[in-house]
Amino acid sequence: EANALLLTDIPSGNAFLERAFRQPYAFDARNSNIVKARSVPEETNINVRAHYALARVSLPPVVPGPTPFTPPPRTLQDIRSLFLGWQYNFARLPEQPMTPRRADARVGYFMASQWDFTGDSARTPQIQYVTRWRLEKQDPAAALSEPKKPIVFWLDRSIPDKYRPAITAGILEWNKAFERIGFKDAIQVKIQPEDADWESLDSRRASVTWMTTARPSFGAIGPSQWDPRTGEILDADIGVDVVRLRNRRNIRVEEIGASAAQVPGDGLHAFCSIAEHVAHETGFAMDLLEARGDIDPDGPEAEAFVLEDLKDLMMHEVGHTLGLQHNFRASSIYTAEQLADPAFTSKNGIAGSVMEYNAINIAEKGKPQGAYGMHSLGPYDYWAIEYAYKPLDPQNEVAELKNILARSSETVLAFSNDRDGNEGIDPEVSTGDLGSDPLKFNEQRMKMARELWERWQDKPLKDGESYAILRRTMARGLAQFGAASSRVAKYVGGITVLRDQAGSSRAPLNPISADKQRAALKLVEKGIFSSDSFKFKPGFMRRLTVDYLDRNDATGSGTGFGSTDFSLGTEVLNIQRNVLTQLLSDAVATRILDSADKLDNPATGFKLSELYSTLSGAIWSELKTGGEISPLRRNLQRDHTKRLVNVLIRPAVTTPADARSLQRMNAIALRQQISVALTRPMSVEAKAHLSESLDSLNEALKAPMQRAGA
Repeated sequence: EANALLLTDIPSGNAFLERAFRQPYAFDARNSNIVKARSVPEETNINVRAHYALARVSLPPVVPGPTPFTPPPRTLQDIRSLFLGWQYNFARLPEQPMTPRRADARVGYFMASQWDFTGDSARTPQIQYVTRWRLEKQDPAAALSEPKKPIVFWLDRSIPDKYRPAITAGILEWNKAFERIGFKDAIQVKIQPEDADWESLDSRRASVTWMTTARPSFGAIGPSQWDPRTGEILDADIGVDVVRLRNRRNIRVEEIGASAAQVPGDGLHAFCSIAEHVAHETGFAMDLLEARGDIDPDGPEAEAFVLEDLKDLMMHEVGHTLGLQHNFRASSIYTAEQLADPAFTSKNGIAGSVMEYNAINIAEKGKPQGAYGMHSLGPYDYWAIEYAYKPLDPQNEVAELKNILARSSETVLAFSNDRDGNEGIDPEVSTGDLGSDPLKFNEQRMKMARELWERWQDKPLKDGESYAILRRTMARGLAQFGAASSRVAKYVGGITVLRDQAGSSRAPLNPISADKQRAALKLVEKGIFSSDSFKFKPGFMRRLTVDYLDRNDATGSGTGFGSTDFSLGTEVLNIQRNVLTQLLSDAVATRILDSADKLDNPATGFKLSELYSTLSGAIWSELKTGGEISPLRRNLQRDHTKRLVNVLIRPAVTTPADARSLQRMNAIALRQQISVALTRPMSVEAKAHLSESLDSLNEALKAPMQRAGA
């Protein structure tokens, strides 16, 4: 009798639904039932149709607040009732545990952790093993042998025929890495028969499932389950959201929703949102290439884009199911010259790993065009597979693994994972960049965003074509501009973080050079905070309307798509706020101050005073030039004033004392500049703005400081 066990909300579906739709869904056991059960000697599979109900519908606020209203599910006749399908798999662990392999921080694998309290000589009782499939040669003496049991991926019968070759190619690409370590056909692909009595999501059967959703939610996922005793991967199921393919063709979806796919991390939870990243990248690339006349969105080139993207996606997700974490440093191994060389990129790809969130390799107009993306594995992928899967003699395993890891300092094997990227310390560990000079790449992306706008401002539309295309183009350019500007800001107070261990010639913590930080700050100053950064033709702005048949309800999100009017000021201020939040953060101030301890000559380092004075000068440039202060500029200046006032009156516990004293000095200087500027002729709006800013600074400078938490 399984009802008592399984007709409960074991997966916490109510929590997921409430987070997604902001509605208090509750599990309803009375109207839930078991749909199907299948039992064979090695496993039992039970499908549950779980009902979730609303006792009370949460209505949108009468007065809009700072938190956007989340619309309820659109595909239901009545939102008070919905069903979710759960499949529960019960299977035994292997009778003979696999021999585990120890994890190492220099190569990125998901890990199975154990606690060993049988001795007290180790620094920590925690032991971590890489997660990997059990692969054993049929002929251990042969240089190349088929495995006793290959890794078989079953393609769900629901996958359309035309996509199966690309999916298969992406899966089988990993065989190249296994061949290098002696396995022939380690990975195989089979199609689920139409009359199969089993589900592709059954345990002990790796699969690729086709998921049709009305609203994008994750793009693709690649979770796996492993034996906690050894890290042996027992099952993996890749899910592909068909929306990602619809994105590539008609470019109607502005962005994949914020809820990313969850995959196991290194002692925490990492999130795989490569589909969200690729959605932005591909939309931007196709818009720009279409505007240049390099691609027809309705032609075979666009179809090739779709299939190449699908293969790249499968390589990435299969990498996860083989145990690999993300590698967010892999995009930095090749130079701009190499990336522009079609012959080089055809042979080597564009990055060190398919586990990166690579940018699409778009050449500047008039420059040679290399490959757009990854068509095969990168050097890091081969090396990582060697570390975890190469058959080793147990007597010599430690020494052989040490020899493999000795290559970790090679440029092409560069590695950093989600934890490194989330810390935001290292500007070379970012998603969406490309090349050995990320700062230069981001500068080029800002130029390409402007090129996109310039071309579409003057591009004639076909008769009957919706003006919403122009709004999507504006949104994509702003998204690229915002992402590039955030990556640039990471250079200020940045530190290159390497995972080297003793014996390497490189230090693991290296502050970014002062010259590089100044170059990044100059790019922020000229590209983001300049008064000329965001100027468009009025005729173009008057055509930025919505898609009246959609308004993005079907896709869930998009820049500025909720209301009929388009507010350039709001969108630009969001980008500028993100950069200011990063640059004026306590963490950046602390790293800049602490960098003096890491430099042989502290006098050559970048100073916190330089950061604050440069930002103030760029944001308030009209005070010196005497120019009119536009609404966009007033928005930015107000935001900067609020930040100054807050750090003077209510500094956080984490705010360094030097940061507060420097900002006080800048506030005094700014007050004097505003006082002088107010004596000059200006518009009523600018005068009111400066007068209000001056009053705020005066009050903050004479107010007593309030300690955080007081």
